[in-house]
Formats: sequence, C-alpha cells, structure tokens
Amino acid sequence: MTQTLTQPRRVDIVGVPMDLGASRRGVDMGPSAIRYARLHDKLRRLGIETIVDHGNLSVPIRESASADDATAKYFGVIQEVCDQLSAVVETAVHDGGMPVVLGGDHSIAMGTLAGLKRARAQAPGLVWIDAHADINNPESSTTGNVHGMPLWFALKNGFAERDRTVQIGLRDVDPGERRLLRELGVKAFSMSDVDKFGMMRIMEEALTIAGSGESPIHVSFDMDGIDPSEAPGTGTPVKGGLSYREAHLIMEMLHDSGRLGSIEMVEINPILDQRNQTAILAVDLICSGLGKSIL
Repeated sequence: MTQTLTQPRRVDIVGVPMDLGASRRGVDMGPSAIRYARLHDKLRRLGIETIVDHGNLSVPIRESASADDATAKYFGVIQEVCDQLSAVVETAVHDGGMPVVLGGDHSIAMGTLAGLKRARAQAPGLVWIDAHADINNPESSTTGNVHGMPLWFALKNGFAERDRTVQIGLRDVDPGERRLLRELGVKAFSMSDVDKFGMMRIMEEALTIAGSGESPIHVSFDMDGIDPSEAPGTGTPVKGGLSYREAHLIMEMLHDSGRLGSIEMVEINPILDQRNQTAILAVDLICSGLGKSIL
C-alpha cells in the first residue's frame, strides 16, 4: 500500500555547503542564502509546528582537499560528506521529520538519496528538476565534475530506481548522457516536451511514474532548471528554462499528490545572483511543496 502524506508537522533542515563537485565557486554559500531569504519565517507561517535546523555539515574547502582522480574530482571527499548527510537524513525520517536539504552543488543528492533509502528500506520515487541530466559516469564525463554524475551513482548504488525516476527541464545534455539515458531507461522530459505538452500533463505522468512504489517521492530541484531570467544565481545557466509558474506548478502538484516526502534545493550561487533573487525563489518553491497555495 502506498503511503499518503499530509503537511508535515515537523521539518528537518540541513545545509551542505558543497562546491567541490563543480568548477565554478560560490555554491557553498547557497544554504546561507536560502536561510537569509527567511526560510524559517515562511515555514512557520505555513503552520509547521516543529522546525529542526541541523545547521551546515562540515565540508573541506577546495584548497585543503585533494582532487584525486581527474575523472571524478574530489570524489573521496564528496563521498565522506554525503555519508554524513545520509546519516542526518535517515535520522530525520526516523524522528518523523520531512528532510529539506539545502545545497551546495548537486553532488550532494547522492547523500540525500542514500539516507532516504536506508530510512525507508526502499529507494524513493524521484523527480529530478534540472537543465542537465547529471547522469554522466566518470568515463563519459568531459570535465570530471561530480555534480554532473550524482544520478548515475545513485542508480548504480540502488539509492534511486530507474523505473521510478523522472527528469524534467532538460535542455543541455552531453552525448554520453543521451546514451546512458537510453540504456538506463530513465524517463526524461526536455524543455521541448514542456513546450509541446504543458507542465500539467508532464507532472501527471511524472507523478504516476515516481509515485508507483510504496515509498514517498523525493524532489531534487536544481535551480538552473529555471530560466536564468527568474533564477540568475546559478553557476551553469542555460536559456530557455522553466518559467516561474511552471516551477511552482511542479511543487504544488507534488504537494497535492500527498506523496512528497522530502525536498532538496541545490546549485544556488549568491555571487552570481541579483539581490538574493534565486534563493528567495527557492524558499517560495519549498513552501509550495509544503502546501502554500494561491487561494
């Protein structure tokens, strides 16, 4: 029997100031930018009874870490941080909280998904919002940046299931990723699909796929999935992304499904932002996922 969720009584926040998975610096300040955008105040206004903020995990800075293998730079250090994150997420679920993970670059998704799998004994349904597929492996990647590989590692290790994983918003996909998407059978909706079919139809299909198992759905939201005109504070912006309303509709429909069990917001770079616009939008999207509505 699938698990139906209501608005959580408790939200567990954890920040992961990780920038080792990307080439461009600055996303390590993302968790602070999101908190500065009044995350806690807006969650209280929604009626969340208990907000537990676990602070930020300790992440070594690039200057003190070793890049190790050039095909997956800093992977050893990233994995250590992801192990810490996994433990926090697992404990939060066991304590009755909804994990809200603040990034940092998208490599942290490996830790979030591992913790959810351990807590619930089944990988979550996964809705992955991103301009990029993030499904490179060390052999296919042209950069060695791990933030372009977390979905591949998650699928490889069983923290995500290809039959319950959906990607939305793709518009910058490497040739090797196209091949891997076909081989792995992950359902992917490009921005061309969004243009053709509309977000409501895509989300209805996404919820059918991601919600097909017994465990709740996790949404991993890379803010570069949104058009740079609305979310300028990302390190890898690509024109032609999701609109403001399309992004909110995703989160609103996830909430209305009654299946949303965890949220992850990543790739916010305050150095590149305008008046904290991207972090403010991230907070509003989190609130839409937790039940904020227009009427």
